[in-house]
Amino acid sequence: MKKADIGVGLYLLAAFVFFIISIPSGVLDFLLAFNIAIALVVLFQCLYVKEVLDMSFFPSLLLFTTIFRIALNVSSTKLILATGDPGIVVETFGKFVGGNNLVIGVIVFVILILIQFMVINKGSERVAEVTARFTLDAMPGKQMAIDADLNTGAISDEEARIRREKIQRESSFFGSMDGAVKYVKGDAIAGLIITAVNVVGGIVMGVMYRDMEIGDALQQYVILTIGDGLVSQIPSLLISLSTGLLVTKGSDNRDIGDTMLNQLFGTPKVMYMVGAAMCILGIGTPLPTVIFLAFGIGLIFIGYNTQSKKEVAAIESEVETADSDAEEIRRPENVVSLLQVDPIELEFGYGIIPLADVNQGGDLLDRVVMIRRQIALELGTVVPIIRLRDNIQLNPNQYIIKIKGIQLSEGEILFDHYMAMNPGYVEEEITGIPTFEPSFHLPAIWITESQRERAESLGYTVVDPPSIIATHLTEVIRKHIDELLTRQDVQQLMDNLKENNPSLVEELVPKLLGIGEIQKVLQNLLREGISIRDLLTICETLADHATATRDTDVLTEYVRQSLKRAISSKYFSANETTSVVTLDPKIEQEIMNSVKQTEQGAYLTLEPEKTKNIINSVQEEVNKLENLGKNPIVITSPIVRMYFKKLTEDYFSDLVVVSYNEIESNVELQSVGMVTG
Repeated sequence: MKKADIGVGLYLLAAFVFFIISIPSGVLDFLLAFNIAIALVVLFQCLYVKEVLDMSFFPSLLLFTTIFRIALNVSSTKLILATGDPGIVVETFGKFVGGNNLVIGVIVFVILILIQFMVINKGSERVAEVTARFTLDAMPGKQMAIDADLNTGAISDEEARIRREKIQRESSFFGSMDGAVKYVKGDAIAGLIITAVNVVGGIVMGVMYRDMEIGDALQQYVILTIGDGLVSQIPSLLISLSTGLLVTKGSDNRDIGDTMLNQLFGTPKVMYMVGAAMCILGIGTPLPTVIFLAFGIGLIFIGYNTQSKKEVAAIESEVETADSDAEEIRRPENVVSLLQVDPIELEFGYGIIPLADVNQGGDLLDRVVMIRRQIALELGTVVPIIRLRDNIQLNPNQYIIKIKGIQLSEGEILFDHYMAMNPGYVEEEITGIPTFEPSFHLPAIWITESQRERAESLGYTVVDPPSIIATHLTEVIRKHIDELLTRQDVQQLMDNLKENNPSLVEELVPKLLGIGEIQKVLQNLLREGISIRDLLTICETLADHATATRDTDVLTEYVRQSLKRAISSKYFSANETTSVVTLDPKIEQEIMNSVKQTEQGAYLTLEPEKTKNIINSVQEEVNKLENLGKNPIVITSPIVRMYFKKLTEDYFSDLVVVSYNEIESNVELQSVGMVTG
């Protein structure tokens, strides 16, 4: 055990021992002095601490000092009643601090109790309660502000984590302080009760057991009791003052002395006015002239001195600013900082800034956070931080979406307008500005707020500008999510899986497959919109088949077959027959015959004319399905699926290619065509 742990344990243990056994007066003197020293240390530590959380253990410290102080009070009570000699410290406080006078001692003690109980304790309790309430109420807003700064790139992931931890610690601290101040209040009440009991008990002990006159007993025992009360209540008052200082401490990280003096005496005109008022009171009234003039002249001098310092500081600040600007111009540009590329960027013109500004009621930042949550739930992967930046080079209402620094898509919105889209069955047209929906390039119309209700009643789909941008961004991310999955992301996914399935991960990585190979399998799945959220099933399948092959394309096919329930539920409905297109067995055989295996993987060697015929046939069948209002789905044999997908993916990005082994037995299919060559 550490020495500090032993010391804290002995401190608490001693408090309980004092309740049980009687201690000599000499030991009590030492412990009372120790108690006063601890109280002073706590007071000045709270006074000069820069941040409230630097005293995060204060609620527990408050409990420790309270129980120790009450234990000493009980011990001194035993000595007063049993021997009449509680030690030099108690006697000195009773005679010297109380003026060796019964009336003065009682009055001083009552005043201390009133100050502590009615002023400091009551105020500290109220401030702690209000601070705790406002801290807890402000937590969601602070969390959102951190997420917003993180999304805009103002802070890093590490800084965001530190700020979140600080918010949690603040809420925990002020919540604890709200209850801990009750210890101080209870301690004051207990001290008052103990003192009253001591007075009565002392008189009874002196008269009945020591044959003293009631006046002598009153004089001796009341003075000792007052001394005992004072020696307990003065440290209690210091701890109460420490509590008040801590809960009322501002958020300024500067020293309290500099801050307080600067805020109190830092305005020259205030010093001039108060100094002049003091001089007038000293000269024009019967008040002590010398004292008031001295204060007045002193305040005027402070004002003059403060004004001179501010003027000098302003000049120095101008010089430093000019020097730093010149140094910045002369300094070689830090090229390294320009090399980092953000995975996802959303840049927009100044007209879209209100949508991203929380102070103007914009919720675009919240929607960006929701996009990351939505894709995580849908595809099982974490989307990197999405950076939001304004770009004055863009048109006011224009925005662009970049992946790894390259612009992939753009759009333009009209602020204070809504986009109305005809779902296909609305016959009545509404007036507006013709446009195209940026995500799916569907025809749409910009309408005003006044037209919104009528458009919705007619059956139009009406969308606000933030939703347009969020939907567009979501589709771009979903389309390129495989590019955004890095080896580090895969490592984190494997670490999460290892917490509950350590044997599986240890068997798979790195004995059978490396992180890079697992990354390629997961990228293959994401490229075709297959969720990798069921990582346990994926890794178990890889562990089963990686002993036979390390070809990531082949392993992907095995994984897809193990995920057939998820694939079937994604593309097929169990309650209705799904229209699909099949692949001519002759074409399948030709594709397999043209596959060439190399160390880098397999590729097709089909003749260009044959490829063209297959693509034309696919186009005809896809058009046939789209005319029926169905999704284009092609069913192939398992061994051909990945090669046919590679053959067609450059021509049909939305074409779904599924093998027979990836379809549940309860799914009903209807072939409406066949791809031929």
